[in-house]
Amino acid sequence: MQQRPTRVRHLVLWLTVVAYMITYMDRVVISSAAPKIREEFGFSLETMGLILGAFRWGYAIFQIPGGWLGDRIGPRRALTLIVLLWSAFTSLTAAMTGAVSMAVCRFFFGVGEAGAFPIATRSLSRWMLPSERGWAQGVTHAGSRLGAAFTPPIVAWMILAYGWRMPFLVFGCLGIGWALVWFFWYRDTPEEHGQVNAAERELIQKSLGGPRLPRSGGVPWKLILSNRSTWTLGLMYFCYGWCLAIYLDWLPTYLKEFRGYDIKLMGLYASLPLFAGVVGDMLGGWVSDRWAGRSGNLKLARQAVGSAGFAIAALGIVPATMTSNPEMCVAYTCLAFFGLEITVGVSWAIPLDVGGDFAGSVSAVMNTFGNIGGAISTVALGYIVKSFGWNVPFYIAAGFCVLGGILYLGIDASRHLFKSEPGATPNEN
Repeated sequence: MQQRPTRVRHLVLWLTVVAYMITYMDRVVISSAAPKIREEFGFSLETMGLILGAFRWGYAIFQIPGGWLGDRIGPRRALTLIVLLWSAFTSLTAAMTGAVSMAVCRFFFGVGEAGAFPIATRSLSRWMLPSERGWAQGVTHAGSRLGAAFTPPIVAWMILAYGWRMPFLVFGCLGIGWALVWFFWYRDTPEEHGQVNAAERELIQKSLGGPRLPRSGGVPWKLILSNRSTWTLGLMYFCYGWCLAIYLDWLPTYLKEFRGYDIKLMGLYASLPLFAGVVGDMLGGWVSDRWAGRSGNLKLARQAVGSAGFAIAALGIVPATMTSNPEMCVAYTCLAFFGLEITVGVSWAIPLDVGGDFAGSVSAVMNTFGNIGGAISTVALGYIVKSFGWNVPFYIAAGFCVLGGILYLGIDASRHLFKSEPGATPNEN
């Protein structure tokens, strides 16, 4: 009787989903607490923008070093180290006493989180079957948005009960617990994991073109950075990052100060678009994988779903901004964020499609662009609102969605960057 494959790869995936949840929970704590922090310290909108932007600059600058670390020492050790680092700075945020110290703390929090998604992408590259990549990336990013969606109401409750510092302490401890589980259970390859049976190892090896042994040598940065597809992927993700930062960093403040919700309703309504984003994350990756599997056209499957997601986002942002009804604003914002998140599972599947064992580094380049967009957006919003009001930043975001959809049409996920990858065809763009 043929041995039935174990499903350790799916446990790896779900443990990674929890990590993604924690990354966004830790990020959203400060945006949910921002109104109370501003109230206590007297920070202006522009000062708060600089504090929020400090995280994004640290996050953007250390994307590539983070991806390199995962490719160099393996995701087991690398992810353990960075989760411990960012969790420490999450908790330390509660001890900050002014704008400068808080900005410095948030910068180093960003440094810690910078490697999370590239290293996690690398951790899945030797475990997930190619037919599962879009779905896997959709599930992981859905987990991050689910964590972010649950966080505002929890933080609002904690703030009312214990003050704004308590959430930072609690969420920092969650990350430390996860890091310990990851280090003692996860292994960099299926061949190293004692719970993987021979049937699952054979299934993974056959799908990936043979055993994936630890690779020696450096990351081929010249090949990655000289490839036109890498830059197109990065510019597309710049557009995504610009828009995402507005919702993650500023939506609670926007709902409270411009739409007039109290802190309880702010916490609830700030979470609803994130729940819609969870659906978008799951749907985008799944549809793309199914389309590719049935048609055999990976290029079109990735391009069409990604472009459609950006189009839906733009169509949601405009009426959300124009309506004078606060509830309709939230409803249209849910549509906009749903569309924006449709693109995510597809976008993060592409580094796995084209990058192979260097998927961490390829995704790090992509995410660097995305978070430069987010860093500029977060800081710029305070100044834009002061000069032009709250509507203009959202109209700009709609424009970036249109541009992102156009750029998606120039990305070919079927062309591998490296000749040595199984089944790869050289990409000389």
